[in-house]
Amino acid sequence: MKSFEDLIVWQKSRLLNQKIYMITSKFPASERSNLTSQLRRASVSVSANIAEGFGRYHSQESMQFYRTARGSLLEIRSHLYICLDQKYMDKVQLNEAISLIEEVSKMLSGLIKQTKNYRLNKLSSDN
Repeated sequence: MKSFEDLIVWQKSRLLNQKIYMITSKFPASERSNLTSQLRRASVSVSANIAEGFGRYHSQESMQFYRTARGSLLEIRSHLYICLDQKYMDKVQLNEAISLIEEVSKMLSGLIKQTKNYRLNKLSSDN
């Protein structure tokens, strides 16, 4: 991989960004500084942390950024339930978003495992 743009997980996180921006664009104006802002920031955090993790030299640092991205996914998921409860979105939109969140989360877990295994293999080959 030459850049973070080559990572499928980053590409999927962009799709999540698009979905979150689309959903929040229909929220009432009163939510612009609340749920809209929080959801958008958390969504952007996912793709940004994947990119930043990819750019780190040490695998431990990379994994920390990937874990932060995974935490932001849970934040988004929690906020989406509030949006459903407030009738800002319907169940179909919620399920579509959660499906994408779960997909990105699984891919991030795989990336963390791959990064950890690479680190362990590198450590054992250095000895």
